[in-house]
Amino acid sequence: MINRIVRLSFEPKLVNDFLAVFENSKNHIANFPGCHGLTLLQDANYSNIYYTYSLWLNESDLEKYRNSELFETTWAATKKMFNAKPMAFSTTVNQIVK
Repeated sequence: MINRIVRLSFEPKLVNDFLAVFENSKNHIANFPGCHGLTLLQDANYSNIYYTYSLWLNESDLEKYRNSELFETTWAATKKMFNAKPMAFSTTVNQIVK
């Protein structure tokens, strides 16, 4: 499984616009083949910074999504609202400790 974490920093006045884009696309993303979950997190200290956390079966499925019309449309709407370059990380689980 691939854990995908993307940090998104928005112009504060455009946060609600981003949330509307996310609301309209979240179910489509979560139901994309290979996606096993999608979570939206908000930074505890900066209300204009969000993180998406998604779980993908494998790198190939993530790449199919990243090359899809759904991603292209959603990203085009979202990237206009950034006030900093987004950061993306792909990880795998190394250890889980209770």
